[in-house]
Amino acid sequence: MTALRALVLVAILTAGPAAAQTQAFQPRPGAPAIDPHRYQAEQHRLELERLRAQADRREAFARQLALETRLNRQRLESARQPEPDLPPSPRALRSPEEEEALRRSASERRAATTSDVGQIDAWLDRPRR
Repeated sequence: MTALRALVLVAILTAGPAAAQTQAFQPRPGAPAIDPHRYQAEQHRLELERLRAQADRREAFARQLALETRLNRQRLESARQPEPDLPPSPRALRSPEEEEALRRSASERRAATTSDVGQIDAWLDRPRR
């Protein structure tokens, strides 16, 4: 029984390399030893792998720069002195005469603005020739 197991084990171990040898490319007699199409496909595959690896490196570098930028910005913002909270300034106290003068000047400004707007409206509403 042990001899049979040993024989099966030897057959299994030798079958793998033998199968691999039969799958290898065998050129026709008189043909070049290198298949140009396979060689070109292999070159393209290698170039694509190189380009993918290069793109991955660039992407990782961009992520690293973004992280460093974010950390630097946070560090600068944390080092910045906070702006002081200023309470709203109290309203200026004026005498009744000053208040009335301010109201009158505001009314005059509104009247001047409406008269100017009225002139513009009249010019826009003029009859066309």
